[in-house]
Amino acid sequence: MNARGQFKPRAPFNLRSLLAGWSLAILAAGCASTHGLKPAATMHSADSLAAERTLAEAPLREGEWPGRDWWTALGDPQLDELIREGLRDSPTLKVAAARTRAALAEAGVSEAARAPQASLSADAVRARLSDNGFFPPPFAGSSTTFSNLQASLSWELDFWGKQRAAYQSALGLARASAVDSEAARLALSTGIAHAYIELQHAYLLLDVAESTLEQRERITSLTRDRNAAGLDSRLEVKQTEEALPATREQIIQLRETIELTRHQLAALLGAGPDRGAAIARPAAAALTDPSLPSRLPSNLLGRRPDLIALRLRAAAAGDAIKVRQADFYPNVDLVAFAGFQRLGPGALISAGERQLGVGPALSLPLFDAGRRRAQLAGADAAYDEAVEQYNQTLADALRDVADQLSSLRSVAAQRAEQEQALATARDAYDLAVLRYREGVGNYLQVLSTEDQLLTQQRLAADLRARTLDLSVALTGALGGGFEAPAGTLASTR
Repeated sequence: MNARGQFKPRAPFNLRSLLAGWSLAILAAGCASTHGLKPAATMHSADSLAAERTLAEAPLREGEWPGRDWWTALGDPQLDELIREGLRDSPTLKVAAARTRAALAEAGVSEAARAPQASLSADAVRARLSDNGFFPPPFAGSSTTFSNLQASLSWELDFWGKQRAAYQSALGLARASAVDSEAARLALSTGIAHAYIELQHAYLLLDVAESTLEQRERITSLTRDRNAAGLDSRLEVKQTEEALPATREQIIQLRETIELTRHQLAALLGAGPDRGAAIARPAAAALTDPSLPSRLPSNLLGRRPDLIALRLRAAAAGDAIKVRQADFYPNVDLVAFAGFQRLGPGALISAGERQLGVGPALSLPLFDAGRRRAQLAGADAAYDEAVEQYNQTLADALRDVADQLSSLRSVAAQRAEQEQALATARDAYDLAVLRYREGVGNYLQVLSTEDQLLTQQRLAADLRARTLDLSVALTGALGGGFEAPAGTLASTR
């Protein structure tokens, strides 16, 4: 700085000194080594998990994967409307979409860091300068104005790929968040379908209870007639009358279940209870002959959004390792500035007040007490965690499919047996009532056959609802029509 308080332009940097500094920095980088630090986890392939025999036992034909609108196969227009409404209005999906936007914004921040950064600053400060400070007379001990107008340019040269790896990691997390939105979509649609099937189940049980009440009222009337004719005692009359309040109580409970399930459906849609009150009785029918896609284990990787999201997070964790590895090498910035600076009153923008500067900046911590190695070890551990979470979810996904297939096979066998049992129980009950009406049977026979008939009627309702529920669960286990974007299944390392 000259006597006028002006800063002189910097002298050109010496290339030989710069190269010497580079060599010294790279040599110093060897003092902090990554030796012995690397991830330990290995990502499993779907075909490496034995499932062929289990899946081969499924009595299902080979078919296509579920479509995006898989619920239309249930044949209920009201359910179609409910799921469309939920996918459009549910706050849960809007939260997932907001998280995706936030993750994309973070990726944008990382991408911006790879480009040159420019800034413009201006300031004017009025200050009293020290008598014995940095500034010489005539400024020492006086009050003056310090003015500055400067444009700056900086660019971190990505020699080691650190900035690129940071961007790829952030972009991978954003993509994983987008796939999480698909997982939320699948969870919501299957959740609405499950609740809707439960509503239908409650209606089926209500049908049984109301039919039972009608039967018991007829038996009570018949018993009273028999008592008047001297064929039955007051005991038989009281026994038949005793069953009526219990049946009415069951009807009240089932109507409560219907009301609560409607509330649940309304909440899934993001609406109030009045929306649930407008839901009519379901008319969904069981899916006929559900099919199992071919090459299930390997193709399942691209169909389950939870698997894809975890795979993307593992890839992002792998890129985060590259960021920490780049910390062991010198950081090189290119810096330039131009502007005007003046100490004291007068014109700021003039040739004498100009300042210019350009040059590289090289930095590398020589001693950090193991901080960089600890950060790299943490990145390795985060990658291992992400990979093992993926491996476990893959095993759970195959188990999920196998569970639904086993249950579907079991329910199909149960329904075949139950249909015969129901027909037999109905014939036995009709015969017992006929004998009772004709005076050659007694009430205990009617009561015994009625219990068996009620058991089979309730079981029929249970199995019908469970068949529907398992069909929806199998669709969810197969990914519900989701298909991974191209390139998602590439190696994470």
